[in-house]
Amino acid sequence: MVKQLLTGLFLLTVTSHSWALSRLDASVDKNPVGRDESLVLTIVADDEVEASRLDTSGLMRNFLVGRTSMSRSTRIVNFDSHKETRWQILLTPRNTGTLQIPAFSIDGVSSDPISLTVSKRESVDRTSSTLFVTSELLQANVYLGQMALYKVKLFLAVDLQRGDLSVPAIEGARIKQLGEDKESMDIVNGRRFRVIERVYGITPDKAGTLIVKPPVFEGDVLVPVRGNGGMFSFNESRPMRATGKEQQLLVKDKPESWRGNWFVADLVALKEEFPEDVEEFALGTPITRTLTLLASNADETSLPSLASVLPAELKTYPEKPEVQTFLRDEQLVVQLRLTEAIVPNEVGTFELPAIEVPWWNPHLKKREVAVIPARTIRVTGVMPQTAVLPQPGPVTVQTDAGFWPWLAAFFALGWLATAAGWFSSRKRQAVGQEETLNAAPQSAAKGALEQACAAGDGKAMLNMTLAYLSAQTGDNVTLEKAKSLSPQLAAALDAIQRALYGKQQGAIDGAPLLQALKALQQAPAKNPDTALKSLNP
Repeated sequence: MVKQLLTGLFLLTVTSHSWALSRLDASVDKNPVGRDESLVLTIVADDEVEASRLDTSGLMRNFLVGRTSMSRSTRIVNFDSHKETRWQILLTPRNTGTLQIPAFSIDGVSSDPISLTVSKRESVDRTSSTLFVTSELLQANVYLGQMALYKVKLFLAVDLQRGDLSVPAIEGARIKQLGEDKESMDIVNGRRFRVIERVYGITPDKAGTLIVKPPVFEGDVLVPVRGNGGMFSFNESRPMRATGKEQQLLVKDKPESWRGNWFVADLVALKEEFPEDVEEFALGTPITRTLTLLASNADETSLPSLASVLPAELKTYPEKPEVQTFLRDEQLVVQLRLTEAIVPNEVGTFELPAIEVPWWNPHLKKREVAVIPARTIRVTGVMPQTAVLPQPGPVTVQTDAGFWPWLAAFFALGWLATAAGWFSSRKRQAVGQEETLNAAPQSAAKGALEQACAAGDGKAMLNMTLAYLSAQTGDNVTLEKAKSLSPQLAAALDAIQRALYGKQQGAIDGAPLLQALKALQQAPAKNPDTALKSLNP
């Protein structure tokens, strides 16, 4: 049973290996070649393959087939096994002109044929065939301010010792590299090249036809050179220079009917992140809202502002906008992200206005608008209540006439004097009791405020300030009304809110708030229309 199981696993392994063959590449080490030169043909299969399964008989027609070597290798990356079989065949052309290296096939997987140029001369200059530069404008027609992508590739079939690839030049436009260099392998005319790719963004500043001057490569490469005996070769360092071709960029001006900020992009999307699961928001509690603008092939310097004008009852504390760019499917995507804290200072229902971003669609050649619709929020909460003062009870005066009529007048005069003094004393006592009851909530709020300032508790500072001012004025005082009492108090309250809800959060100093309230109490009282009195209806 165990033997049968092992046999089945072996057969499964062999079968999976045969299925794993999916690619067969053929390349030569030089193209073109001289009349008397030999070249090396390399064939690579992406699996373990027996040597006899490669049929090379098709080479006999145009080439003398020399020594053939074969090697196998296995690479394991993150427990993933990659197998490879490599053949290297030495070929000598029989004739000059264009010779064909046929396609090879194993288990239905085939390589591409190769056209080989054989010169009538003994050797050829391979500078252009071993190192060259290509450049491509992905958008040849753009609008003013629209970013055009420009791709540059450096092809190397030799070892690079040192080198420098200059930046393309263009007058009337700004150009910058997008992202990092990318490296890959490619086969061109049967030769395997190392490819270094760069992508630039070109943003035109004027309309018309602009000339893009290609980048230039200058450097040293290692080239194999035969020795004097002709049997051995070594690498020699040689300077090389290569450049691409000039290209034209047609730039169209913006439409004459356009008004406002000019913003052109292939595609624009606008979205909002808002706490949708909350129906009511508490007074003084920050609401976090994030706005995100995505634009394809747009210049980040022309991105519009996402700031909106909110009602006066809503205080906003925006963070610094974040701008990111990244390449995806040969498209440059620019992202603008704005996060803000909205703090309601009044109870009620308020509307956050719609946000609109007009942009020009170069494909449809028309104006479009990305919109975040308006939304309504409801703010609830309890303002600090003014203490209800108990009214003093009525004063009761008792009299007694006495038994002797002749003493009635005398005692009546004495009693009246005593009653007058007692009534005056009771009145002063009632007035003092009322002042004590009025001072009680003020004193409690002031003590709580001083404790909040000592502890650096910003939210408690705001709440106790409102409670203290409400008890002092006998009216419900909101943050906006409190800020209107004095510029010093408004500055202190704004500083606390910035520290609580702004991006740069830190320790909160309550000393400026206490100083502002103290200065408010010490204001001249001779004018009846003081700031505190004006809060009373």
